[in-house]
Order: sequence, then C-alpha cells, then structure tokens
Amino acid sequence: MGLDVRKLMPSFGAEVIGLNLSEGVSDAVLAEVKTLWAEHQLLLFRDQSLEEPDAVAFSRLLGDLEIHVRKEYLSPENPEILYVSNMRVDGKPIGILSDTEVGWHYDQIYLPRPAVGSLLYAVTIPNNGGQTSFANMSAAYESLSDRIKGQLDGRTAVQSYENFNAQYSVPTNSDQKQRTPDIEQPIIRTHPISGRKALYICPGMTTQIVGIDGDESRALLDYLFEWSVKPEFVYTHSWAHGDALLWDNAATMHRREPFDGNEERLMKRTTILPPEEFAVPF
Repeated sequence: MGLDVRKLMPSFGAEVIGLNLSEGVSDAVLAEVKTLWAEHQLLLFRDQSLEEPDAVAFSRLLGDLEIHVRKEYLSPENPEILYVSNMRVDGKPIGILSDTEVGWHYDQIYLPRPAVGSLLYAVTIPNNGGQTSFANMSAAYESLSDRIKGQLDGRTAVQSYENFNAQYSVPTNSDQKQRTPDIEQPIIRTHPISGRKALYICPGMTTQIVGIDGDESRALLDYLFEWSVKPEFVYTHSWAHGDALLWDNAATMHRREPFDGNEERLMKRTTILPPEEFAVPF
C-alpha cells in the first residue's frame, strides 16, 4: 500500500500524510519518498517531532550532507544543521538571515557541487508572516518560447554568494569569501535524478550571462526572473509547528516572506548533495 499523498497545487508540491520521519523509514517507503520528491519537487510532512539527530538521519538517506560555510550558525552538536533564525543568545544571533527581507534564491548555487535538496523544519514560528514561497523552475523553463530556450541553450551564468550577502546584509569573513568565489553554472540544469530540465538562475546570486554583453544579459535575466515567479509557478507555504518541508534544490528556488522582527522564528535546515559525479558541469 502506497503513501497517502495530497497535492499542494496543480503544478507541483505534495503533502505526504501520516509518515513519522523520526521513526525511520523502510527501504520501500524511502524509495517511494524519493519517487514522490522527484515527481512533485516539494514534499510537506506535517506534525513532526524531529530532534536534530532525526533530521540528520532522514536527510542522510537522501544523499551526502553539506556542512554550510557559515559555521557560526551551525548546530553545535549536529553541524549538518544550519539555523535560520532571528533569535539571539547572550546578545549574539544564533541563525542566518535574521528577520530582514530574503529574496528568491537557490541554496548553494554558488558551489561546485550545488545542493540537490534541502529539508527545513519549523521549531519556532511567528504569529503572522514568515511564509516560504517556492517557484517551480522546471515548469518555468518548459513554458518558455523555443526562441528563448535557444538563447539559453548551452550557456552559463555567474553565481555570486557575495552578491547575495551584499543585498541582504549578511556579511562574510575572509575565510568564507575564499571558500565561495564566484562560479559559473549552466543556466539550464538537468536534474541529476529525474533528467528534467529547469532554469538554474536566481535574482539573489545570478549576476551575468557569460558571453552576452552587460545590458543584454541584464535584460534577459530580468525577463527570466519575472517569468519564473508567475503565479502559476509559485506555491507559498504558511508554516505550522511541526512542519517539515523537503524541496528539490535542482528545480525550485525559494524566498522567505516578511514577518515582524519582534517575534521569534527558528528553522533548522539540512542541505542534501547530489552524487559526486554531478559536480559542475552538469
């Protein structure tokens, strides 16, 4: 008997009902979760009671885990987990991305082996705001005209973590800058598991299309950014306590919606890597 699944919206996203991630999963259930993940790109698991080792253990079933470059925001006991939070302890922030605006981005698009997935778990949520929106970049690519697809075919773009940090006031130290130099990635990413093509660009980090002059590159990127967040491609998730979201980081970009900075928000995230052979180029 298969897992009970409910679609979140017609184009992508699904809720997997009744699966307790902290209890472990059988090989058969894991295979079904992987199939659903590839099919729907975004999976919601409600009413979870995940301790940090539980989140790490489940995520590791899906691939190797990235240790984020922002070491100051990692869990002290489980460094595979990144804290996304505006909370402070002894006057110091415990998490990244605080409560300022955070625009559309892919996790770790700026690395030679960019993420294929992320699992985000809600620990403390504000009463209002703080939703996470996701854009289906496979559907956005597939809906482009043949002319635009032809312009993009075979091209790469520059991805800059420093550009993201400058936009959203997340300063990096010299070691972090050395570990995250600007990098070229394909504009069209072929998914390492499903083989489906998706746009692989985001306003926060994509700065230039290689081989196209600045003004033309900027105009084309702006068009693609606007195109990819049309309402039919976007799902916005309103968090509840115990929600865990697993998303496809090769085919969806995301952003956090605003919330009142006087309220606390704490999310815990793991980042899942593709097999070694899928480091760039794809």
